[in-house]
Amino acid sequence: MEVYLDNSATTRAFPEVAELMTRIMCEDYGNPSSLHRKGVQAEQYLRYGTETFARLLKVNEKEIVFTSGGTESDNMALTGCALANSRKGNHLITTQVEHPAVLNTMRHLESLGYRVTYLPVNAQGSIMLEDLQRAMTANTILVSVMHTNNEIGTLQPIAEACALVKRMNPYALFHVDAVQGFGKARIYPKKMGIDLLSASGHKIHGPKGIGLLYVGEGVKIQPILHGGGQQRNLRSGTDNVAGVAGFAKAAELLYEHYEEDRKRLYQCKRYFMDGVRRLEGIRINGLLPGEADGGGTAPHIVSVSFRGVRSEVLLHALEEDGIYVSAGSACAARKPQPSATLKAIGIERELLDSTIRFSFSVYTTKEELDYTIQALYDKIPMLRKYTRRR
Repeated sequence: MEVYLDNSATTRAFPEVAELMTRIMCEDYGNPSSLHRKGVQAEQYLRYGTETFARLLKVNEKEIVFTSGGTESDNMALTGCALANSRKGNHLITTQVEHPAVLNTMRHLESLGYRVTYLPVNAQGSIMLEDLQRAMTANTILVSVMHTNNEIGTLQPIAEACALVKRMNPYALFHVDAVQGFGKARIYPKKMGIDLLSASGHKIHGPKGIGLLYVGEGVKIQPILHGGGQQRNLRSGTDNVAGVAGFAKAAELLYEHYEEDRKRLYQCKRYFMDGVRRLEGIRINGLLPGEADGGGTAPHIVSVSFRGVRSEVLLHALEEDGIYVSAGSACAARKPQPSATLKAIGIERELLDSTIRFSFSVYTTKEELDYTIQALYDKIPMLRKYTRRR
């Protein structure tokens, strides 16, 4: 049996997405910048993508910019806005638990002379609004807070944080990395006060290599790629027609069944956590106080620390049974340093290297969860005995 529980890293594409993209790449393969019929045909696919995301996010079509993925979207938002608004100030704010695409971009901006405040989080991985309020200054030009934590599933208080920032400094911009949240929550940038928002195709059963950045009307941003002036001079480069259409199709399909899928994901999460809790020496990370069912966190992520078992050892032990999970963020999984998120929430040092992320999708079944829970029952005691003998 093959069980894929690493959907926060990437997802299996919907068949309809693969079919549409194949048709575009093999039949409707024109360059949308070309003036002939093939080019016009390609342009129609781009329009379909723009219209779809504008409708789902309830924004204007001209506020959608397509990128190569979440990392480029984050880089474009942070670097582009920092450079474009440097005359207003040089202070940036983010959190200690952001994705590396945000954290490393912030560190790069520090090397250019910007000052960055990294907000701490509580034991559940959430920022405290009072910390954000204290960090705000007249020189703050940009705040970046992720919607959903990619490792432990924490949902940040985005609307409240946006309102606070705008009240403290109306000129400060607010960016949200919604790569893990888009498709799992209804996010409306204008209603929530978000100025910039990043999303990615391969997290929602779409293709890799495609993402988007919502740039609110009137937001001053400097391009970080220069070339032919595509996408209103905001992001040059030949448009990824197949990627845009595939991304849009995946989003359309996902939100078409949003309520039932979200409900089922939470059912999977509760069922899995109930099964894992029967094991001794485990800790489920990121849960809100008094919310043992995980209802206050993302529906698709469960982070579990297994005392006395190294995460890499357990990962490969499960892989032997055809179960695929993650030892943390896929973008940092091959690097030896401990998770910044787990360190920030203050879990015990010995658990930093004993944590596995299980992440579900619309394809996850109860039978797969039963198979995984049984595998954990079988393997954890054995691996702990082996660790003690060493």
